[in-house]
Amino acid sequence: MLSQSNYGKRKRNVRPERDRGGSTPWDEYGAIASNGCTVTIRPTLPTGLGGGEEPVVLVIDDDIAMRESLTSLFQSVGLRVKVFGSAPELLQTKLPNAPCCLVLDIRLPGMSGLDFQVEMAKSGINIPIIFMTGHGDIPMTVQAMKAGAVDFLTKPFRHQEMLHAVTQALDADQKRRTHEKTVSDLRSLYESLTPREREVLALVTAGMMNKLIAEELGVSEITVKVHRSHVMRKMRTRSLADLARIADTLGIRRDQPRRG
Repeated sequence: MLSQSNYGKRKRNVRPERDRGGSTPWDEYGAIASNGCTVTIRPTLPTGLGGGEEPVVLVIDDDIAMRESLTSLFQSVGLRVKVFGSAPELLQTKLPNAPCCLVLDIRLPGMSGLDFQVEMAKSGINIPIIFMTGHGDIPMTVQAMKAGAVDFLTKPFRHQEMLHAVTQALDADQKRRTHEKTVSDLRSLYESLTPREREVLALVTAGMMNKLIAEELGVSEITVKVHRSHVMRKMRTRSLADLARIADTLGIRRDQPRRG
């Protein structure tokens, strides 16, 4: 992985080896075109990626030169990369259990990038998407962004533009995964409560006093205090404010019941 101290340092006369036909897939402006990219400015990954899991960049593009160029770019900053020539290829593989983002060409044979975005949403796959295209237009961009894309890059684009977009996408996915794990853990704690304890939790976080809860449930105030103590212990919280935040996170109704 390139160190952050190398950020912005220019490398003079750096060019990749030419291919067998004598041509090179790199242009001279540090931009990735449909046939490759350049390293006149050594790319670096912006800071901000946290978490212990190694992030993965998924790439779908039917242009093999573009897939190879993006693989080289992402690997140069220490990112893992998985490339695919079509959307069905990705669907046939198991998604990594790590922060991910998808760099997706909008024009693909068969299922287009926009169609694949819709299918992912229907399947509950919430990986951030960065669209790229050599034929972008405003309506297409608007459609992609409204459907949840995090960025839309028109070829040719510069190294740092792509790396910035990928960094933002991976950071967003890391936050999503962290939130989902938090909710899952809280849900498990909530499910350990008895039905009566769940009632008490809902009423306590609605702001009701023990005496009113006792009247509502038809039990003694001492019983309510016992249940409340059990709720606090099982939910691993020490304050009512924390318990209220947990109720919000889990979507537990906090309205005070109407008494007739």
